[in-house]
Amino acid sequence: MNSNPRLFTFVGGREGQWKATESRPIRGEALPMIERLNIVSGNVTPLPEGAIWALRGARSNERYVTREEKEQLVAKSPVLCRPEADCAVLIPIKKNAKWWEMTQDERRAIFEEQSHHTQIGLEYLPAIARRLHHCRDLTEAEPFDFLTWFEFAKAETAGFDKLLARLRASAEWEYVEWEVEIRLTRDVAPAAE
Repeated sequence: MNSNPRLFTFVGGREGQWKATESRPIRGEALPMIERLNIVSGNVTPLPEGAIWALRGARSNERYVTREEKEQLVAKSPVLCRPEADCAVLIPIKKNAKWWEMTQDERRAIFEEQSHHTQIGLEYLPAIARRLHHCRDLTEAEPFDFLTWFEFAKAETAGFDKLLARLRASAEWEYVEWEVEIRLTRDVAPAAE
């Protein structure tokens, strides 16, 4: 039974709705290449046969955003699992100790006033759906601080690449010590809910 409905496990292995097409380290080490990715609500233990790794993260409140920015994000953000969103990218990120030694307002200043993270992201909505999962507060054993999940139609790939390039060129990315980019495609459209 899932005691935390905000907890998700990203299981990389041989099973799952998403087929891995590429996995590459941006900073730090690579993760072992997988065939498929399964996203499961809750904690997955033990890991299924054929699983190579599992990354856990929990949905949480928005951080580093003002009320106005949050309202803009909510108004423009599409839902996940749209039938046309046949591409996805999972980006696990770990920031360095210097980032975490700062206060919330100091991180906010780098995140938005210097890097314009939210404003850049808003430019690519609603074409690119995004969901952030926080790992840092789960256990010290989680290797990453964040798991960022993106979904978009194949036709939006160039726009997604521009989004990543802009974010990675920002002051905020000076604090990223480990980042992996895992690109995926969906074999079939999701079932209607």
